[in-house]
Amino acid sequence: QVQLVESGGGLVQAGASLRLSCAASGRTFTSYIMGWFRQAPGKEREIVASIHWSGTYYADAVKGRFTISRDNAKNTVYLQMNSLKPEDTAVYYCAAGAVNAGHYGWDYWGQGTQVTVSS
Repeated sequence: QVQLVESGGGLVQAGASLRLSCAASGRTFTSYIMGWFRQAPGKEREIVASIHWSGTYYADAVKGRFTISRDNAKNTVYLQMNSLKPEDTAVYYCAAGAVNAGHYGWDYWGQGTQVTVSS
């Protein structure tokens, strides 16, 4: 059974940092694209960052502040979030997708972890 389990969320003040972790189990995700999404109240889920052997992607809103990384030996992906802003408040989700000939979909999702940034 494939599972993605996020951790590391919490309540912080603006300007603080948090590191989210996503532990994957049930299969090896080395060749998968891994991503972090977020969903704020009343808004659609949006991609924050993704990582694959071919490179990384960041949403404009988090460029320069967030860093995505992965430890394939631990089957874990991280999201280091610095200089947090109140608008970063959301439920953050980890996702994984199989890549085939350059195409992929988000096949697996975690349950989400709440990040709240106070002003």
